[in-house]
Amino acid sequence: MNKNDLGVLEIPPQQDGVLVLNKPSGPSSAACISRIKRLGQKKIGHAGTLDPLAQGVLLVLLGQATKLSAHLMADGEKVYSGIIRLGVSTDTWDILGKTLAQSSYNHVKETDIADVVQSWIGKSTQEVPAFSAAKHEGKPLYKLAREGKETPVKIKNIEISQAELLWVKFPQVGFRVTCSSGTYIRSLAHSLGTRLGTHATLEALTREYSHPFSLKEAYEVSNFTDNPSLLPECVLPVHKALPKWLKLIVSKTDEEKIRHGHSISYQAVEKQIENATNGFELVDFAEKPFQEGIKALLMNENEQTLALAVSTTEHGKEVFSVLRGLCPNS
Repeated sequence: MNKNDLGVLEIPPQQDGVLVLNKPSGPSSAACISRIKRLGQKKIGHAGTLDPLAQGVLLVLLGQATKLSAHLMADGEKVYSGIIRLGVSTDTWDILGKTLAQSSYNHVKETDIADVVQSWIGKSTQEVPAFSAAKHEGKPLYKLAREGKETPVKIKNIEISQAELLWVKFPQVGFRVTCSSGTYIRSLAHSLGTRLGTHATLEALTREYSHPFSLKEAYEVSNFTDNPSLLPECVLPVHKALPKWLKLIVSKTDEEKIRHGHSISYQAVEKQIENATNGFELVDFAEKPFQEGIKALLMNENEQTLALAVSTTEHGKEVFSVLRGLCPNS
């Protein structure tokens, strides 16, 4: 623990970047974020919370990186592993909730479970849990549920690219899924019980991956509360959070334009786009030298990210238009 000469704990300055936390099971995501906020990080956000039951990757956005939230949640594929308990239903659809019903699962076979888990793969819809942050007429559903009021049934679109049955030890079922951002794993657990002719609830959950970061890159909250001076070296730069975006270095003249929110000429960075070798799907430049819709991180010569931008046409000119400025005071 670092203290100054007066014995006062040294608090780091406001950071700009992404902090990958390993949230423990139990406390809320808000509680974990609050502990980081108290370390001098007044400008703070996230790229998707975890329920109190869940543990694993929680992306905390600091400073200018708070402007990335919508982009990370839109593009953010997630990987979860967990345990479902058969034979019991709760009001929250996880084991922390009030038990509503119990039923036999003796008729259920492992092959039945495997079939249902495999059927999760693809695009589908799911019912949103009553105890969730989804809103109805501006009010979170969980507040309505806690007040004993009837919550409307809300349906959302999801996509699951991979689903795996890891093991079965009745009444527990181990699984892993790769899914789109915003998928409710509690809903998958609840629906598993329904489709098997019994009840089911989520017993444990770990978020192993939240695009583009894995659990192996995550830090414990206690790492920083015990030693706040560690925080700056663990915060990742903005561009690490958006690996699918093209990185373009701009001139000092264009840097000034970007700092004032102005577009820059597409031709000024055209050569960099042509020479991109990091897997971006770009058409043959000989046939189509200008491509609309390219998402890019505009960076200065020191590789500081200045803005999120997209290639487009403005007043007949081919440009990169600033979506979000990431410079201080922008």
